[in-house]
Amino acid sequence: MKHFVTHIFRLPFLGCLLITIFCIPFSSCQKDSFITSQNAQLSTSTDSLKYDTVFTSVGSITQSFKINNLNNQKLLLSTVKLMAGSASAFKININGTPADEASNIEIAANDSVYVFVTVHINPSITNLPFIVRDSIMIMYNGNSHFVQLEAYGQNANFLRNKVIKGNINWSSSLPYVVLGSVRIDSAATLTIEPGCKIYSHADAPFIVDGTLIINGTKEKNVIFNGDRLDADYKSLPASWPGIYFRERSKNNVLTYANIKNAYQAAVVEKPSVNSNSKLILHQCIIDNAYDAGLLCVNSSVDADNSLFTNCGTNVSLTYGGIYNLTYCTVASYSTNYTLHKKPVLVVTDYASLNGGILSASLNAAFRNCIFWGDNNIVDNEVAIDKKGSGSFSVLFDHCLYKAREDPLNCTITEAIKNQDPLFDNVDATKQLFDFHTNSSVAPGINKGIGGTDFAKDLDDGNRSVGVPDIGCYEKQ
Repeated sequence: MKHFVTHIFRLPFLGCLLITIFCIPFSSCQKDSFITSQNAQLSTSTDSLKYDTVFTSVGSITQSFKINNLNNQKLLLSTVKLMAGSASAFKININGTPADEASNIEIAANDSVYVFVTVHINPSITNLPFIVRDSIMIMYNGNSHFVQLEAYGQNANFLRNKVIKGNINWSSSLPYVVLGSVRIDSAATLTIEPGCKIYSHADAPFIVDGTLIINGTKEKNVIFNGDRLDADYKSLPASWPGIYFRERSKNNVLTYANIKNAYQAAVVEKPSVNSNSKLILHQCIIDNAYDAGLLCVNSSVDADNSLFTNCGTNVSLTYGGIYNLTYCTVASYSTNYTLHKKPVLVVTDYASLNGGILSASLNAAFRNCIFWGDNNIVDNEVAIDKKGSGSFSVLFDHCLYKAREDPLNCTITEAIKNQDPLFDNVDATKQLFDFHTNSSVAPGINKGIGGTDFAKDLDDGNRSVGVPDIGCYEKQ
């Protein structure tokens, strides 16, 4: 009996001993083996590296990030690769080894490796984009993870989510590149001097809650454009959002501004807060906007000697307001990017909201203007629509327009209907658009009405005192 009892107590002890002996090597083996599951967990200390220094000479800046193995087993990175390779402005160093690409990188369980990233840019090279981008791809167990890289290229003033306060002047010494947005505070005034160039990123609107003054000249326009200037993107509509004049904005005057390739080039909202028009356009060009060139919602705008071309809708004046366009050319042709399928001018006293109709009084006058578009695409290039019961006044005075039927709800004086304005050179297949009318037989020559107080055309040439031409250009 005693012998039997001894075996009963030794067997459990031996079992525990065996478990202890074999558990320790098993745990060690787990940590030394590689996890191969596609569900393996990896993280990086950041998803992007941004180099926000404004370069004034050859730039070389280093940043770093960590690749973290979040697993209790080793992780094998099959590839860590700089996507643009040796052509990239960026260079990488993986755990002390410089290379554009590295393979079979081991990371111990719950450990990490460092990746150092250097950017080397000569900002005086003018054919560089303003923003230089690349990415690093990390491949493991059939998965891919990317870290984005972004640096400034050319010398410029880079503004990321900038709020302008006080009275600020922008000069033409360097371009301005907008990232995120720029907003002029409601108590601020931004004055932009001749020749200044503003380039906005695809998600970067130019928001005006205060006052925007642009002092461009014929020789030195102020340019607004997207920040992609390479061949495939430099003429792409909707490459940036546009300029938005919001409810509290006031006393905005733009002279020789060239606003192009936006989604909505100029949006003007709500009535003026004083007796002045919310926006005045002198000798401006709005071109190649995807949705609308000038979009007004119950607001007030004066425009003279200005050109609105090749937009989704060139000029859209909705939900009432007060508008005066004088000596303007509003014309659209289908391009490689945008099909002309909407009227170049839309005027209404209403807006749709939640299935209902809101209306407001409307007063609009168009003098010595051209409204024209592709033949056989849009029958009526001028669309006037009234649904409200308030005051409604629309005047076309000495205008040339294309329309199968005369627009309703308006007064028309000395109209030139459905006569080709004979622009100097329009060839949509070659993307050539010259909207001068220098032909002596052009129907708008010497057909305008004088006494409009605008002595200069878009070329800054003199207007005829007696019988000026119709449109933004005067035949010289």
